[in-house]
Amino acid sequence: MRPLTDILPKPLLPLNGKPLMQYHLEKLQNTGIKRVIINHAWLGHKIEAAFGDGRQFGFDIHYSAETEALETAGGIVKALPLLGDAPFLVVNGDVYADVDFAPLLHSPLQALAKLLLVTNPEHHPEGDFSLVDGKLREKQPQLNSFTFSGIALYHPDFFAGLRPEKMRLAPLIRKHIATGQVQGEWHRGKWCDVGTPERLAQLEEELQA
Repeated sequence: MRPLTDILPKPLLPLNGKPLMQYHLEKLQNTGIKRVIINHAWLGHKIEAAFGDGRQFGFDIHYSAETEALETAGGIVKALPLLGDAPFLVVNGDVYADVDFAPLLHSPLQALAKLLLVTNPEHHPEGDFSLVDGKLREKQPQLNSFTFSGIALYHPDFFAGLRPEKMRLAPLIRKHIATGQVQGEWHRGKWCDVGTPERLAQLEEELQA
């Protein structure tokens, strides 16, 4: 995302006049959420300055600062002490989605995780996983594939025994897929991985239209 991220972290990139992450925070309002944890590394102090303690959204915001970026799984593990013992929602700060979080938050979690999947975008046509009877499977030629949205519900036991170190999420997901412990749901609405300046500009044009 450079040069845009030379002065701003990706979650603060402006989309139609407000930070990308603010769309997520506004969607969490009136869902019953009482606490939000934001983990950050690059220019994280700007995220804290932008959103403060969360009172403008009606919930408490706490921050899990990383001295170096720990990737998705490592960042979650570091934040676990702030998250409690109940299942929790994780939303990537660099995606946009028109997801209604309330049904996801209040539906029973019958596995260690429930991942929201989307139709494969042009930049990732091969997808990540297959979905069979509500459970994730490794991609198979005879099955449709989907892309992981970066939005998911996890039980803390999904990360049991792990240390807060640099760690990718995909190997953990595949580990638990092998034991049948990952549910999936296909989100058919709007979603965008804001990974390039061009995608950000295109998303802004689509939302304005």
